[in-house]
Amino acid sequence: MRAGDKAYVTLRDEITNGDLAAGTPLGEVEQALRLGISRTPVREALRRLISEGLAVKGAREVVVSEVSLENISELYEVRQALESQAARLAARHRDVTVFRALLADFARVGDLLNAEDHTRREYYELVERFDTAIDDAVGNPYLVAAMTTVRTHLARVRHLARSDRDRLLEAAREHALIVQAIIDGDEQLAADATHVHLYRSLAHRLTKASALKDPTRAESVSPDEGDARETA
Repeated sequence: MRAGDKAYVTLRDEITNGDLAAGTPLGEVEQALRLGISRTPVREALRRLISEGLAVKGAREVVVSEVSLENISELYEVRQALESQAARLAARHRDVTVFRALLADFARVGDLLNAEDHTRREYYELVERFDTAIDDAVGNPYLVAAMTTVRTHLARVRHLARSDRDRLLEAAREHALIVQAIIDGDEQLAADATHVHLYRSLAHRLTKASALKDPTRAESVSPDEGDARETA
């Protein structure tokens, strides 16, 4: 991997997982020293991050961009359009075997959420496999590229407003409905089920993000979301 690509991936992942919080300076010299590379690949990485909206040029240097409630709503508007169409195409071109395996895994989500891992790593890995199955079935690289960009930004939102167990169980049922519609080849139901899932996901994340940003509502955050409160 080229030095510029490596710097980009490292910084992107640190931004999306919350290690580099909004407003964190991304000075070329400091990042080059930290990553053990020259300033040129860091400069290249910063340009890419700026173009994707993950960083912005401040008065004196580049900083990690902010995530606002308005950003979240705008991202979901784009996500609705892209993923509803992707679900339609997946239902048209699906590999039934792949989606049947996913359906069985979503049926066992309760076991995943009863585990001691409060980061919900296995649950989110399952969701990533769902996304990958959709991407592979779509057969449209431009649509997949657009969805990937949106997902990168939404990964930041996940750390700002981590879902509690009840919401994750509800989301798993919503995913299962989408998967079943895809297995059945029902394009309209797959798109409609995706629309409902994203509507509920947006409402939940806006509520949680608002609570985390408002100290007077901080007590409404569940124990599962302690890491999200610290990140916010």
